[in-house]
Amino acid sequence: MPDNITVAGVTVDPRQWIGGQRVASADTFTDLSPIDGSVLGEISRGTPAEAHAAVAAAKAAFPAWAATPRAERARILHAIADGVEKRIEELAIVETTDNGALLRSHRQGVMPRVAHNFRFFADWLLKLDHEDFETRGHTNHVSWDPAGPSVLITPWNAPLMLATWKVAPALAAGNTVILKPAEWSPLTASLLADIAAQAGLPAGVLNVVQGYGAEIGDALTSHPDVRRISFTGSVPTARRIAASAAPNLTPLSLELGGKSPLLVFADADLDLAVDLAVEQYDNAGQVCLAATRILVEESVAEEFTRRFVEKAARLKQGDPREEVTDIGPNIHPRQLEKIDGFVQRALEGGARAVIGGHRKDGQYYAPTLLTDVAQDSEIVQEEVFGPVLTLQTFATEEEAVHLAGGTHFGLAATLATGDQERAERVSAQLVAGTVWVNCFFVRDLQAPFGGSRLSGVGREGGTWSFDFYCDLKNTVTAPNGWKNHG
Repeated sequence: MPDNITVAGVTVDPRQWIGGQRVASADTFTDLSPIDGSVLGEISRGTPAEAHAAVAAAKAAFPAWAATPRAERARILHAIADGVEKRIEELAIVETTDNGALLRSHRQGVMPRVAHNFRFFADWLLKLDHEDFETRGHTNHVSWDPAGPSVLITPWNAPLMLATWKVAPALAAGNTVILKPAEWSPLTASLLADIAAQAGLPAGVLNVVQGYGAEIGDALTSHPDVRRISFTGSVPTARRIAASAAPNLTPLSLELGGKSPLLVFADADLDLAVDLAVEQYDNAGQVCLAATRILVEESVAEEFTRRFVEKAARLKQGDPREEVTDIGPNIHPRQLEKIDGFVQRALEGGARAVIGGHRKDGQYYAPTLLTDVAQDSEIVQEEVFGPVLTLQTFATEEEAVHLAGGTHFGLAATLATGDQERAERVSAQLVAGTVWVNCFFVRDLQAPFGGSRLSGVGREGGTWSFDFYCDLKNTVTAPNGWKNHG
C-alpha cells in the first residue's frame, strides 16, 4: 500500500476511492512535480478490477441517489462547496505543486470557481423545469430522469476545476459518478473525495479511480452498466473512447482540442489586442481554448508585433508558487518534448521565431511567437498545447475569415475590432463553440460550452448539462380520462 503523500503540510491519500472506502492497488505509478521534477509520491495504479468495482459501487448507489429529492441533492452539493471553500489554500498549493499552474491563480480564481461549480448546478437543479404544454387537449409534461452511473475522464491542465465542471452537474442530475483524473495530476481528485464524504455524500455516489490511460479507461468506457461518458482531452483518445462505448451506444460528451484564432483588425484597440494575444501564454499555453493562431491585418501587423514583443518581454517565467511569476512550467517531460518537436520542425521548415523557440532549464519552455508559417503547415494545423503562438497576416475581412476557419478544429475564436457591425458579421461566419469579441475567457456556467468539428461533440453548461446527464421523458396525459372511486 502506498504511503500518504504530503505536499506543503497537506496530506493526500494516494489510494483509489471506491464505494466510500480507500482501496489500494497492487501496483503504483510515480507522480512528479513539474516545478522541479521532484517525486511527490506513489499513486495506486488502477486495473480493470478496480474499474469494475467502481462501476458496481456506482450502480448500487444509483437508485437511492436518483430518488433523493432535488432539495436534498442541492443541499449536499452546497455542503461540498462549503468544504472546498474551507480548504482553498490547501487545494491551491497541492494543485500548483502537482501540475505547475500559478498558485495565485489557484487561490484567487480556480479554487473559488470549483466551489462555484457545485453551487451553480445545485441552484440550477432547483429551478430546472419545463412548462407543461397542450396537444389537442392532451397535456405534455417533460421531466429529467437521472441516467445512471457516469464515467468522467478529466485532463491535467486544470484538474479540479474541469473535474468539478463535470462532477457537479452529474451529481445534481441524480447520477452516480466514477471520476478518472489524469495520471499526471491526480492529487486534488483524491482530496475532492474526502471533501465530498465529509459533506455527507453517500458512499458509492462519487468514486475516484486512478491509472494509466487504456489500462483502466477501456474497462470504464466499455462497461455495459455505464450510462454516460464525459471526456476532456485529445482527439486520438476521444476516438478510442468512442469506439469503446459504441457497442453499448453509451452517450458521449467530448470536449477536445483547439487551434483557435485571434483576429486583429486595423480598427481594433491595438493595446487591447496585444493584451489579448499575450494572455494566450496563460498556464504555459496549456489551455484548450487558447487563441494560438494570431491573425493580424497587414496594415497594423508591424506595429502589433512590436508592441507584442515589448509586452511579452515583461512576462516573468519561473516557480509558479512565487507571486511575481506569470508563466510556470509545462506539465511533464513528455509534453515538453512534444512542444519542442513542433517548434523545431516549424523552424526547419522556414518559420522564424520572433521570440522564444527554445527550451529553458527544467520543464520550462520559452514563450514563443513564430512567423513566416504556411496555412497548411503542421504548426498552424495541429494543437501544440504549450506557450507557442503563430502570427499570420491578412489583407481583407474575407481572407481573415478564410484563415480562421482553415483547420479541422472549432473550439473557440477571439475577435478584436472597433466596428460592431464587423464583429457581428465576422462572428456569424466563424466555426466555433465560443466567440469572444474584444475579450477572452469570459465564461458563464449557464451558457453552452463545447466545440465544433474535431473540437468535440455536444454541449454542457446550464440546462445543456442536465440534458446530457439525464434521460428526458415526455409524459402525455389524455383529458378527462379518470374514473372517480367512491
